[in-house]
Amino acid sequence: MADTNTLARSLHDTGLAAWFGGSLMGAIGVNGAAAEVDQPSQRARVASAGWGRWTPVNAAAIGTHLIGGALIVGANKGRIAGQSGVATWTTAKTVLTGAALGLTAWSGVLGRKIAAAGDVPVEGGTDPAATTPPEVASAQRQLKVLQWAIPAVTGAILVVNAYMGEQQRPKEVLGGTLRRFLPGTS
Repeated sequence: MADTNTLARSLHDTGLAAWFGGSLMGAIGVNGAAAEVDQPSQRARVASAGWGRWTPVNAAAIGTHLIGGALIVGANKGRIAGQSGVATWTTAKTVLTGAALGLTAWSGVLGRKIAAAGDVPVEGGTDPAATTPPEVASAQRQLKVLQWAIPAVTGAILVVNAYMGEQQRPKEVLGGTLRRFLPGTS
């Protein structure tokens, strides 16, 4: 049987796809739908309920992505050390992943703060009303930015993945390895 990384790549990619897609759908679907609720005091509850249902799935997706990524790094440690450019892109992807984790965690903290406030009047999931309590309004304004930052950063990870996949073409592996050990080689 061939030595492949199919399981690791599947975990990595499906986890990231769910993280990206779920975040984007939440920004558009969950937060947008909450604004359609007739009672302003129920809108935050609706958004919080939607995000509350998604949170365990998102956590599993993120964990799946991280496990797959760790397995891929382990399987490619020789390329990371020996092929020019791979370590740089691995570092960039790690930094982006850390940023996405931080943004997602902060989003969760803010979401819990809004949910804990109870039935307060809001315009939508991330839009305060004039009568929204200041601490909830502040959390909503931060979430308004985060709802787009998370899919932007996870989308950037998808783009980096695509580039890193190109680095695995035989011609790129050979050229990158030669450049690493024989500077001036193309």
